Amino acid sequence: LPQAGGTEPLAHVRQNEAVALFAERAAAASGAFEVTVDNQATVVALCRRLDGLPLAIELAAVRTRVLSVEQILERLSDRFALLTGGDRAALPRHQTLRTAIDWSFDLLAEPEQILLRRLCVFAGRFTLEDVEGVCASDEIVVTGTLDLVASLVDKSLVTKEDVLGTACYRLHETMREYASLRLQAAREEDLIAENCLEFYRKTCLQSAEEGRYRLVEWLRWAELEIDNIRAMLHQCIARGDLARGLDIAASMRYYWLTHGTTEAIGWLDQLLEAEEASAETRVQAYYLRGWLSLIQADPPTARPWLARAVATARESGQLALLCESLSMAVTADHLSQDQAAAKLHLNEAEAVGRTLKTYPGTTELLQARAIHAMFKGDLETVRAASAKGVDLSRAAGDLYQLEAMLRNLATAAMMSGDLAAANSSFMEALQLARRVDNRLTQIYGLAAAGWYAGSSGQARAAARLLGAAEALATQSGADISGPSVPYVAKAKEAAVAALGVSTFEAEFAAGKRLSREDSVRLAMGESTVGDAVAVDATTAGPLARRELEVSKLIAEGLTNKQIGAQLFISERTVASHVRSIMDKLGFNNRAQIAVWMTTPVS
Repeated sequence: LPQAGGTEPLAHVRQNEAVALFAERAAAASGAFEVTVDNQATVVALCRRLDGLPLAIELAAVRTRVLSVEQILERLSDRFALLTGGDRAALPRHQTLRTAIDWSFDLLAEPEQILLRRLCVFAGRFTLEDVEGVCASDEIVVTGTLDLVASLVDKSLVTKEDVLGTACYRLHETMREYASLRLQAAREEDLIAENCLEFYRKTCLQSAEEGRYRLVEWLRWAELEIDNIRAMLHQCIARGDLARGLDIAASMRYYWLTHGTTEAIGWLDQLLEAEEASAETRVQAYYLRGWLSLIQADPPTARPWLARAVATARESGQLALLCESLSMAVTADHLSQDQAAAKLHLNEAEAVGRTLKTYPGTTELLQARAIHAMFKGDLETVRAASAKGVDLSRAAGDLYQLEAMLRNLATAAMMSGDLAAANSSFMEALQLARRVDNRLTQIYGLAAAGWYAGSSGQARAAARLLGAAEALATQSGADISGPSVPYVAKAKEAAVAALGVSTFEAEFAAGKRLSREDSVRLAMGESTVGDAVAVDATTAGPLARRELEVSKLIAEGLTNKQIGAQLFISERTVASHVRSIMDKLGFNNRAQIAVWMTTPVS
């Protein structure tokens, strides 16, 4: 622990040391305090909420003279007001948390002070590039940002962590609150909020198209930044700045398509009436909204959005986007059993496509041809268009489009009864889906693997895989549609006939309880039915202990604030756990977590 007169601004201690420090200071303050079985969890939670800051812990311990530990924890929402007082013989700077941090803050050079207060604008992790883009100014030059960040890390005011091979930074909750107060006092709130919003808007727009061709790296960036991006979307909606919010939401296309179908629809539906947005952004947003509805097997909702995309692209002369929108409309029309509309849209897409030489327009048109031919039963055209699409997308490094083209080839082989070819293409698509964590393709891959297993006399594996596919579809807010649906249904019927109803239902339920990774491993032949162990919601399974606790309270209907109060953790920490749970289980909302927790294992 730092000495009272030391020059170290703030230090953090380990959990056991923090609890021992609290117990010692509380006993000295109240005359009779000890850590017991009954209060140990609360003391630990309190020390965590105080970020392991020795001074904060000492000041909280003083409050045991008049409050219980539970009451102190409840009142920490205003920690700077609560943590005052202490040993009257102590230096004035050590008598309150606020004055202690003030003293630490005053020891910093002015550029360090400016940067520290501005860092509170980030909702979650942030990188050096983020700091340079948001916080640099006349007082803080970009070239000196690294040294300033390093200095704040050295002084324990900013924490560093490695995420996906990238150095990231965070502010402790206490320091974030303090920095926010300093930012308000400097009257920089609006300036830094605007810098942050514009930085993320430009970054998202600039990276969107490039990300298509380096999807693995782009998705890593998106996962790292998603908390900040969500904060910007919240800010845009709160301020009525729908145009810039729509820029951000539309540019995150591939994150939403692979990770967050339901979440994306929630954002878009609050932003789509932004008429002041550029024509290009509006076309992309309408197109994405329609696409997301198709992923949910909801063509009646998809078609009006795609119609708006087509009309806006026509009016604004966005030919590449017009070709893409027309091509997507073909799929929506066929799923709505409107073959006449599908033919009209395909003809127009072909006409527009002949004037374009762009990769996106060409591959979308090939996809439309393949889908149209698939519904017509013209499997040769499906194979020809999809094979060309595979070659183009593989050469371009477009993994998402490559998955789609491989699924087309697999479905054509399924329809022609070629088990080996269908399985080969589906497995390659599933391998790619695992690489980029594309949950839609994983659903199709699991269902196809169930079909293949059922067609190959592996009824138990078929039941498990079909159960896993259904669970993932429910969790992801997506569903299977198109020509493969009846084949999957037949596979289910065959497995029921082979196993009997009760055994099939038991295996199907066991499949629904598998983690996504175990489901994919089973589908890829990397494990067997005997190896794949169903996840019981009463055990941690794929979740850490704290995540399981949060999941149980979500299932009981508690809000993040209520969960934080019950588990003695901050609301921000609860939100972080919820996001981790959704990512691990492939969910998009709290209702899915609740269902997962309450579904019994057969």
